[in-house]
Amino acid sequence: MSHVATYFEEAARICERIDRDAIERLATSLAGLRARGGRLFVLGVGGSAANAAHAVNDFRKLCGIEAYAPTDSVAELTARTNDEGWDTVFAGYLRVSRISAADALLVLSVGGGDPVHGVSVNLVRAIDAAKAAGAAVYGVVGRAQGDTARRGDIVVTVPTVSDARVTPHAEAFQAVVWHCLVSHPVLQTLATKW
Repeated sequence: MSHVATYFEEAARICERIDRDAIERLATSLAGLRARGGRLFVLGVGGSAANAAHAVNDFRKLCGIEAYAPTDSVAELTARTNDEGWDTVFAGYLRVSRISAADALLVLSVGGGDPVHGVSVNLVRAIDAAKAAGAAVYGVVGRAQGDTARRGDIVVTVPTVSDARVTPHAEAFQAVVWHCLVSHPVLQTLATKW
């Protein structure tokens, strides 16, 4: 089988195996967040940071949810990284934003953070800050072993169908899941043009 055929066969298997109930619960919880006037902070690193920016646009525009991605402010991100370190860059942003129990964190990540191995510790510290404030923690991740999957309130784990393609499938399905959410009848308040 060609690479293209294999890739799309794997994507089809992910569609069959993904936890649809978790996505439904996430939609309902996000509707509650909006109803109580809470804010959604969307975090990601690398490709997931680009996904975070896109997701924030969709949650704001299509769902009327006040949403932010810390990575959208390059000036603040680089200043915090330079002065305080990369590991605390998101936690610092959340503290200044006065994250509270009314708010939620949405982590888009392949691994979800791993403090033991020193991977995406910035996500781990952000989860710490969110939990300390009483905020909900949501995620769309590619690994069930990461900090987000272990500590999150509602986390969609993209099923692993190929150890060689965890990253591309996890990042691709972040977009599938958030687009499912922003087009969900309990969340969408503004129709798309097309």
